[in-house]
Amino acid sequence: MARRRHTPEQIIRKLREGEKLLGEKFSIGEVCKHLEISEASWHRWQSQYGGMKSDDAKRLKELERENARLKKMVAEQAHDIDMLEELNRGNYWTRIVAAGP
Repeated sequence: MARRRHTPEQIIRKLREGEKLLGEKFSIGEVCKHLEISEASWHRWQSQYGGMKSDDAKRLKELERENARLKKMVAEQAHDIDMLEELNRGNYWTRIVAAGP
């Protein structure tokens, strides 16, 4: 199988189709083959997106992006605080003078 990325909407659509096929007494292997995905993907998607609607998946992705952005901001602020604390202790200027030009 070729590796490809699926959008959350595509995943939810495939999960719905797969559930329908499972209801018609097809096996997981047959369903995955029909959907052109691996069984591992099926189970991962089930745990991640099971019971979601398309709008819920979009919102989840937006929240994940926002969370990543906020984590980056916090990391940058922590770095700035550490730098300012070191400047406040006087260690920074001492090292520059000791090193010399």
